[in-house]
Amino acid sequence: MKLTWLGHSCFLIEEDGYRLITDPYTEVDGYPPLHAEAHEILCSHDHFDHNYTQAVTVLPKRESPFSIRTVSSFHDDDGGALRGPNTIHIIEAGGVTVAHLGDLGHQLSPEQISKIGKCDMLLIPVGGFFTVDGDGAAQVAQMLGGGTLVPMHYRIGSYGFPKISGLEPFLAHFAPEQVHRLSENSFTAEKAVDTQVVIPALPF
Repeated sequence: MKLTWLGHSCFLIEEDGYRLITDPYTEVDGYPPLHAEAHEILCSHDHFDHNYTQAVTVLPKRESPFSIRTVSSFHDDDGGALRGPNTIHIIEAGGVTVAHLGDLGHQLSPEQISKIGKCDMLLIPVGGFFTVDGDGAAQVAQMLGGGTLVPMHYRIGSYGFPKISGLEPFLAHFAPEQVHRLSENSFTAEKAVDTQVVIPALPF
């Protein structure tokens, strides 16, 4: 399974030529307009920086190699009273499982953890304010059993909302040898052995 970070919480996920897009965005500070092509679009919730499907050209329908499950959660730690619901997508193909946590805003319940199950890779928000912060994200990752952790929804330089933080609070929970900064924004999801953090390069 190949993943390409397109910025913010948006990823292109590919398997056998099938293209899946998660959480397409618009009007995120610093980011240029998003343009992508995909057979299928997944959105974690109905906010402009996660559901801008107009940025995606939908390709002709074909059989999908992906199996997709969803787990309901919230965009805040007050049962959705502040920002509404959030959908976690668990995406499986080729014997590999990837969970896109969307704008998760709280610690997961035992029931949610059981429904999500063990994943090889977690695409996890870390910027705080609108989502769990770096400390909260590290705790979520630990409760889900670790694996390969790909942070998203954070500020880097002039890119990302000013109210959210950078990577440092999240990375403080990991040893330097566990953190891998990539020179490109594409990477492969494989069966996870140890906990590691993978940081894709900015896509532009």
